[in-house]
Amino acid sequence: MPVEKDMPLTEQMKFDLEAENFSPEQIELIEGDTQLDEDGGATISFGAQMQAPQGHFSNLAETMSDGELAMIADELLEAYEGDKEARSDWSSTYAEGLSLMGLKSEDRTEPFPGASGVSHPLLAESVTQFQAQSYKELFPAGGPVKTQIMGAPNPQTEAQSKRVKQFMNYQLTHVMEEYEPELDQMLFHLPLSGSAFRKIYFDDKLGRPVSKFVSSEDLVVPYDSTDLTTCMRITHVIKMPANDVRKYQASGFYRDMELAEVYDNENDEVQDKIDELDGAKRVYTKDNIHTILEMHVDLDLPGYEDANEAGESSGISLPYIVSIDENSSKILSIRRNYEEQDALKNKKQYFVHYKFLPGLGFYGFGLIHMLGGLSKSATSILRQLIDAGTLANLPSGFKARGLRIRDDDQPLVPGEFRDVDAPAGEISSSLVPLPYKEPSGTLFQLLGFVIESGKSFAAVADMKLGEGNEVNPVGTTMALLERGMKVMSAIHKRMHAAQGKEFKLLAKLFADTLPPVYPYQVVGGNQAIKAQDFDARVDVIPVSDPNIFSVTQRVTLAQQQLQLAQGAPQMHNIYEAYRRMYEAMGVQNIEALMPPPPQPQPKDPALENAELTAGMTAQAFPGQDHDAHIVAHIALLGSLVIKSNPQIFANTQAHIMQHISLKASEEIQQQMAPQMQQMQMAQQGQPMSPQQQQAMQQMMMDMQTKIAQRQAELVTEFMEDIDDLSTAAQEDPLVKLKEQELQIKAKDSERDLKESQAKLSVEKEKMENKEKTDAAKIQQQKDAVALRSAIAIEKLERESQQKVLDKAENITKNIQDTFNKGI
Repeated sequence: MPVEKDMPLTEQMKFDLEAENFSPEQIELIEGDTQLDEDGGATISFGAQMQAPQGHFSNLAETMSDGELAMIADELLEAYEGDKEARSDWSSTYAEGLSLMGLKSEDRTEPFPGASGVSHPLLAESVTQFQAQSYKELFPAGGPVKTQIMGAPNPQTEAQSKRVKQFMNYQLTHVMEEYEPELDQMLFHLPLSGSAFRKIYFDDKLGRPVSKFVSSEDLVVPYDSTDLTTCMRITHVIKMPANDVRKYQASGFYRDMELAEVYDNENDEVQDKIDELDGAKRVYTKDNIHTILEMHVDLDLPGYEDANEAGESSGISLPYIVSIDENSSKILSIRRNYEEQDALKNKKQYFVHYKFLPGLGFYGFGLIHMLGGLSKSATSILRQLIDAGTLANLPSGFKARGLRIRDDDQPLVPGEFRDVDAPAGEISSSLVPLPYKEPSGTLFQLLGFVIESGKSFAAVADMKLGEGNEVNPVGTTMALLERGMKVMSAIHKRMHAAQGKEFKLLAKLFADTLPPVYPYQVVGGNQAIKAQDFDARVDVIPVSDPNIFSVTQRVTLAQQQLQLAQGAPQMHNIYEAYRRMYEAMGVQNIEALMPPPPQPQPKDPALENAELTAGMTAQAFPGQDHDAHIVAHIALLGSLVIKSNPQIFANTQAHIMQHISLKASEEIQQQMAPQMQQMQMAQQGQPMSPQQQQAMQQMMMDMQTKIAQRQAELVTEFMEDIDDLSTAAQEDPLVKLKEQELQIKAKDSERDLKESQAKLSVEKEKMENKEKTDAAKIQQQKDAVALRSAIAIEKLERESQQKVLDKAENITKNIQDTFNKGI
C-alpha cells in the first residue's frame, strides 16, 4: 500500500482496514510500521505476524510485533494472577500445615515465658515412613521399568521386550543422573501437599531427555481444572538465573532482547515457610534471578489461525507454549505444542500428576489435610503436659508484702537455704503457692488415642504375625497384611498409574530424540534396531506391582505360588515359580544362580531325522529351507524301521505338516508384501479410517484364504509322494522276501495253533473221562453207604423187637409168679 512521504494513514485507509476486520490496535501497529521507499513514497508493513516461521517448532515470537506480543502477555499474566488468587486458600493451608512438621521448635512467651514450643512428630513420622516405603518400591536396584508384550508373544517380541527394558533402565539409572534424586525429593513433598508433578522433556543443553520434579506450588492451573489432559492453561513457574536466560537467548531458544535486572526476588507464602523450616534465608540480594512463566495454553494467534477445508479460519484455538518473563512482562518465546503431522492438533503432554489422595478439586489431599487436625491436637496436648510438669516442678505463688527474701530474683538450687526477713508469725502464712497440678493421666491417655488414630490412618500398624514358635498359615498372613495395607495399597496404585504415564512419555522421547542405535552391544539383534524396538508391540510399565506395597507381601505371595507349584508340578512351570520367589526376595542376577531352560533352536534335516528316529519330536521354524527338510523327512518315511513303528511314522508326518504350513504362509506373505507396503505408505502414521480398516481386514481374509489353498496343494503333493513311496516299497525284492518270510511265519503260527488245539481236545477228553470215572466211584460209595445204613437200621429194629419181647416175657413171668404166690 504505497502512500505519500510523511503522510499518515487516511481515514479511508483506516476504514478499509476496519472493513477487513483489523482491530484499532492492529491499525496502530500498521501505521507505526510505515517505511520510506527510495522513490519518495512509503510502504506499510502489515506486521511481522504475516511472515511464515522457520520450522514447525520455531519461535513464533520472532515473527510477531512487540505490540501484539504485549497484548498477549498482558492477557496471559492477568489469567495467571487469577489462577494464583483462586488457590490462595490452598497455599495458606499448605503453608500453615508445614509448621506442624515439628522441624523447628518455637520460642513461646504464652501462657508464660519459657513455655514448651515442641511439636509432636506425628506428621513428620508419617511422611518419613511413606517416603521410605514408596522409594524402594518405585525405584528398585535393578531399575524401575519393565515391559509387557502387546498381543501373542514370540521369540522376536520377547527379545525386543528385553532390549527396551534394559535400555530404559540403563538410561534412568546411569545416564539420567537427576532421575533418582528428583524422585526421592518428590516422594517427600507428595504426602505433605497431596500433589506432585514430573515434567518430561528434551533438554537441549544436556542433549537428552530429562524428568524433573515440579512441586505443587510451582504449577498453577485454573480453578475449574480436573486433570492435566483437559486443563485449558498450565503455568510452570521457573526460577532461572540471568546467565541461564542469556544462554537460551544466545542459542535462539528465547528472543534476544534486553530484560530488566531482578535483584530482590520475593518468594510466595509456601516457599517462605519452606525456607523458614529449612533454616535458610536470603542474605546476598545481588543475584539476578528471573521468574519465567512457561504457560501451556490454547491461543488463536493472528497469522497462524486454524483453517478449515475451505481455507477459512475456523476460530479454534491451538495449543502453544508461551514463555514470559514475569518481571518485565515480556514474551520470550511462543512455540507450537502439537506434532506437525497431527491433523487433529492434539496438545502434547509434558507433565504427569502424582496424587497422594484424590481431592475435591484438581489438587490432591495430603497428610497435612488429613492429619493436620490430629497433629495440631497432639502438639497442643503434648505442650500442656510438658508445661504442667514445668509448673509442678517450679511452683509460683504469692508472698506477703513485708516478707523479704535475699536474692529473690534467683531460683533456689538443691541443698540451698536462703535468709528470709519474715514478720511476726510463721513463714508459711506469708507464702501462698498457686494450686498447680501434676500432669494429668487422662490428658496423657488422650494423647495416646490421638497418636494411635493418626498412625492407623497414615501407616501400617505393628502386627504380630507370629509369636514364638507360632506360625500363621499363608492365607491368614495375607489377610492380615491386606487389612493393614488398604490405605497404602490404594495410594500406591495411583502412583503406579502415574509412573506408567511418565515411562510412556520417556519411551517416546527416547525413540524420537536419541540416536537410532543402541550405545552398547545387544542380545538378539544388531545395534541399529533401537528405533523400531520402541513400537506398539511392546508397552512400557512400572516394575512395581500396583497391588503389593511391601516386601513381606511379595515374598509371602511368591512363597504360596511356589508351594502350589510344588504340589502339582505337572500343571505348573517350576522354573518360573522359583524365579518369582527369587525376584520377590530381591536376589540379583538370578540367571547365574538358576540358568533358564534352553530354548528350542532351528536344526538341520539330518539332526531332526536322528531325533525322530530316537522317538523324539522336532520343531519347524520360519525362514528354514522347507523344501529340503520335507524331502529329507519323506526319505526317512521310506525306511523299513520307520514304517514298522507307527509312533515314529506319525511324528515324522506331523513335523512335515509344520514345514508345509510355514512354507505356505511365507510364500503368500511374500506375494502380498507389496500390497501391505502400499497400504502402510498410504496411512503414513495416521490412524486408519473405517474404509482403510475394512480394506485391511479384507486383505487379511484374502491372505488366510490363499494360505489355506496353498497348504491344500502342498498336502496333496505330500500324500502323492507317500503313495509313490508305498508303491516303490511293494516292487522292491527285499520287500517281497520280507513278505515271504512273514507268510512262512504266518503258516508256522497257524500249524502251531492247530497242534495246540489238538492237544487241547485230547486234554479235554481225558478230563471228561476222568470226571465220569470219578462220578461212578462216588455213586458206588453212595450205594455202599446206603446198604450199610439199611443193615444197621434192620439190626437195630431186630434188637428193639427182641428187647420188647424179653420185657413182655419178664412181665408175664412176674405176673405168673405173683399169681402163684397168691394161691
